[in-house]
Amino acid sequence: MAMQDMLVHFLTHPITFLYQVLEWLLDKIFSPTPPPPNKSLTGPKIAIIGAGLTGVSAASHCVGHGFEATIFEAGDRKALGGIWAKVNNTSGLQIHSIMYRFHPSLKWSKGYPDRRQIVSQITDLWERYDLEPRTRFNTHVTKVYKDDKDHWIINDPSNGHFDAVIAAIGTCGDPKVPHLPGQDKFKGEIYHSSELDGKSAKGKKVAVIGGGASAIEALEFVASENAEHTNVLARSEKWIIPRNPFVDALLAMNVLGSETVFSWIPETLLRKFFYRDLKSLAPPPGSSKGLFTETPMVNNDVLELIRDEKASWLRGDILGYTENGIKFNHRSQGVPKGGPGRESNVEADMVILATGYQRPTLSFLPDDCFQEPYEPPNWYLQVFPPAHMDICCNNCTYVNAIGTVGSYHIGIYTRFLLMYLVDPLARPREWWMKRWIDMTRTIKSKAPGGAFDFFTYSELIYWFIFTIAINPFRWKWAAFVLFGFGSSLPMSIVEREDRIRDGIGMQNGTGMKKVK
Repeated sequence: MAMQDMLVHFLTHPITFLYQVLEWLLDKIFSPTPPPPNKSLTGPKIAIIGAGLTGVSAASHCVGHGFEATIFEAGDRKALGGIWAKVNNTSGLQIHSIMYRFHPSLKWSKGYPDRRQIVSQITDLWERYDLEPRTRFNTHVTKVYKDDKDHWIINDPSNGHFDAVIAAIGTCGDPKVPHLPGQDKFKGEIYHSSELDGKSAKGKKVAVIGGGASAIEALEFVASENAEHTNVLARSEKWIIPRNPFVDALLAMNVLGSETVFSWIPETLLRKFFYRDLKSLAPPPGSSKGLFTETPMVNNDVLELIRDEKASWLRGDILGYTENGIKFNHRSQGVPKGGPGRESNVEADMVILATGYQRPTLSFLPDDCFQEPYEPPNWYLQVFPPAHMDICCNNCTYVNAIGTVGSYHIGIYTRFLLMYLVDPLARPREWWMKRWIDMTRTIKSKAPGGAFDFFTYSELIYWFIFTIAINPFRWKWAAFVLFGFGSSLPMSIVEREDRIRDGIGMQNGTGMKKVK
């Protein structure tokens, strides 16, 4: 019967079927083996701060390779999933799920899953790798420091001693809710874009304040509610790229991770074939808003809603509320914020604040992680502070990119940390970490936002390969770090090297700990 169901599924949904076969293969080839239930692991101990997508994924890689892990989460059990536990049910992935594989074992049922499916996948991963007994909810981390035995302490010694720390607090904390002039006069409803579940916009005039990813979330809501009309009030132009994995992957192939002399080619193609009649909504040619300077929005529906006259995208400045809407200064393309324009009242029954989220702070880390000019995001591989190779701020220092924070690199960064813990010769010294940062700054010296404020996914892969290739003692770890393969073979080679060093009188520096 099962075979018959598979055949029917293949015939009726061939693309979905092949995608699910691919997912099955990725799981079998790349997923680390979950530990037996309630088993204490003997490898080094990792403290993970945050139980969102990144924290759960990093913890699964740790325990899957024999390292003990403890997750510290400020919220309660409902906070499992991080930002995805907070957003609306109408929210979903803006990129294809093939580019959002934060763990090899994921089983997406469609190309663009919604919030419920994403949270369920995070929860399944958390349960599969026996992370429930390893998670401490309602534990707000305020201080991370080392004791006199060089062990990491989270808040105080009662929480245990750790060999390394993974900060996985993400980039989205509490909602930003600005108070604008005249707000008390407005007779309509005002909501942040994260609190739209259970609200109704049917037949209403809606004003969306903000033009970033949160605006897309708001538009998904109003489209599902069949609002009368929606005006998106954006302060500046922002690139919108197609919701197409092939186009997105091609754009991410810019290994330099910044604007180049060839950037005009994809920008021109987007204006001609994607924006078409709405190219005035794109950043003007020759402006500082190049495609490779800020994270673009990934969506097809925005422009179609505008073409169907269900939405309007207005560029300008918010001046305040009126009784029945928003006082707005319309600016032409290319006119800077606060520049001259035309004032009008944008009528609205409902205002949605697509103003994003406050960025969580990393201030709990030691002070020497923030010394100029090597403060975040200007760290080794963007996530390792030069003063501490045993701290990995996975997805915490992300600013802008063409890529995703929820993808394969979570496991790669985690395995870099595991390699450093067990192999002294593979560890980066502080001096070399700073030289790599300096080199990257030199290569990207003309990047408008700085060397580490924007990257592409291909640039990220280049960073990984380069830092492995530059150190011969890391070569044996390449398959493990990049793909999760062969954790036992590299360790046997490390132990052989250790015996050789002992035989010729070299000091190892620290005791070796075996990777399972």
